[in-house]
Amino acid sequence: MKKTSNTLPLCLLTILLLSQICSGIKWLALSHTPTSLHINQTQHCKLLPGLVSSQAQLCRSNLELMQTIIAAAREVKKTCQKTFADMRWNCSSIEIPSDSSRYRPDLDRGTRESAFVYALSAAAISHTIAQACTSGDLRLCSCGPIPGEIPEPGYRWGGCADNLHYGLVMGSKFSDAPMKMKKAGSHANKLMHLHNSEVGRQALRDALVMKCKCHGVSGSCSIRTCWRGLQDLKDIAIDLKTKYLSATKVVHRPMGTRKQLVPKDIDIRPVRENELVYLQSSPDFCAKNDKLGSVGTQDRQCNKTSIGSDSCDMMCCGRGYNPYTEKLVERCHCKYHWCCYVTCKKCERIVERYVCK
Repeated sequence: MKKTSNTLPLCLLTILLLSQICSGIKWLALSHTPTSLHINQTQHCKLLPGLVSSQAQLCRSNLELMQTIIAAAREVKKTCQKTFADMRWNCSSIEIPSDSSRYRPDLDRGTRESAFVYALSAAAISHTIAQACTSGDLRLCSCGPIPGEIPEPGYRWGGCADNLHYGLVMGSKFSDAPMKMKKAGSHANKLMHLHNSEVGRQALRDALVMKCKCHGVSGSCSIRTCWRGLQDLKDIAIDLKTKYLSATKVVHRPMGTRKQLVPKDIDIRPVRENELVYLQSSPDFCAKNDKLGSVGTQDRQCNKTSIGSDSCDMMCCGRGYNPYTEKLVERCHCKYHWCCYVTCKKCERIVERYVCK
């Protein structure tokens, strides 16, 4: 008889180290799941990092959905860091070290940075699920419904629409689960995170646009087949970044018979459905401060000619910057040969770059 080993594979040991992260967005730790691990057995669910009990239950009943959710976690990390690459806070704190038990304070506290991450996370998970229905990666769903309105002359409904409804239903069920637990932190934080998650989903609804493909003799485009498709996640992230920059600080105070979030520095009014909100002010992120979750901007690259947030003055917080040179090798003098290939030469050029002191 063959002996069975009790030793867990290294990839599962790695994700077990991450399984105790404490945060409503702790499911983003799924981005660390090794690509070699395929979620095809129910026992895999209890080994996935960052899941609360209701998320683990959803995993067990929808195993194929988990690969899509893992992909969404990776997209959140990549998109957040790319969207904020030109700012002092560059979303680096979304990267959880394997030996850490929690996010840095900038995401654990009710800051505008956590507001953005919650909104993006909610949008991304529903976005990824909706498009997985379209691509056929999920067997439990298919294309979205054909719109009821009659298209204009020269247009017709067809193709395969992104299944936004299914994405929103399953995405919200998964991403909102931690905030709906009894032991989910303060009531104010729960309200904030649920609100910002819904702002993210509303941005996703607004990103459902008509996409068309032309048909006709010799590309005449005499008829267009159209469907409802979602914009890229990077475009939704840019919209949410605008909301981040104009986010509203709120307080948790009695309104009628219960406590609600209301704007702190504005006349009493309800929080708007499309605005991100936060409870705690953020540091300026200039200097390293572990207590506040700031990694600082030392050694960050800056743009000497920019007047925006990536300028050396703004990025380096007045500390100055150091120049250095870098050699780039690029394709150049490309030539098309009939038929059908292109040849290029390699050219070198020296560029000057700048990093903050």
